[in-house]
Amino acid sequence: MQELQPEYHQYRISVPEEFENIFTHFYFAENTSALAITKTLLPTYQTILLFCFGEKAFISTLEGTVITVDKCMVLGPVRQAFNYTLPSQTSILVANFKNDAFFRFFGRIALDKTARHPDELLEENCFTTLWHELAEIKDTQDQVGHILEFCTPYLKNQDHISRLLSCHENDHLNPIKIVAEQTQQTERNIQRKQKEQFGYSLKEINRYNRFLKAVKAIEEEIEKQDKVTWFTIIDQCGYYDQSQLIHDFKHFLNISPARYLKFQQDICNPKSG
Repeated sequence: MQELQPEYHQYRISVPEEFENIFTHFYFAENTSALAITKTLLPTYQTILLFCFGEKAFISTLEGTVITVDKCMVLGPVRQAFNYTLPSQTSILVANFKNDAFFRFFGRIALDKTARHPDELLEENCFTTLWHELAEIKDTQDQVGHILEFCTPYLKNQDHISRLLSCHENDHLNPIKIVAEQTQQTERNIQRKQKEQFGYSLKEINRYNRFLKAVKAIEEEIEKQDKVTWFTIIDQCGYYDQSQLIHDFKHFLNISPARYLKFQQDICNPKSG
């Protein structure tokens, strides 16, 4: 991607260990060319906090909704891919909330497919003030550090059930059932709590993880042999057949797996790197 568009820069920024249960990472993208550049961001199933510097950026959803990003915006959980357009001399810095961290920050506020200014969620203009402070900081790593310092006082402690759900890493076991047994609650209560605090159900995230596994397998196939054996992808990732694989790509990206290969250079995978 960098070779095809040398004036477009993007990279991930890791967070310190003490913030790893709050943010997965930060993402930076910058357009230093004379023309606007549009990219497609794969879904993350995370809620994101986006800061824009320079001209106003634009986000467009698969449904055709266009959102203007002036200073900052909260969006998510990101269930489907969206396009973002960076005008000339414009950059974005994106914080990716992890698991229930958005709930711990903003409380019982469901964003779903909407996008809102974070000041509206906290009912004070602290994020606008934060944006002005960030705009004066030239180094991106220092900007990230400033955001982390800003966020700390607002975060609520993670409750016991959410912590158990967050720590579950065995794909072969049902975390809802296990946590229900551990806490002596009904599975229905645990399902409701996950949906409320994480923003998605177990069924949704399992489907997304299967799709993401397919994307990673496709990328690895291309690196090894410059072509993709689709039946290998289907078998490795647990799909019943090719039509189910195609259906997931249509759902998350609105394109077929073959078209994903064709336009891969324009699709940014926030889970890679």
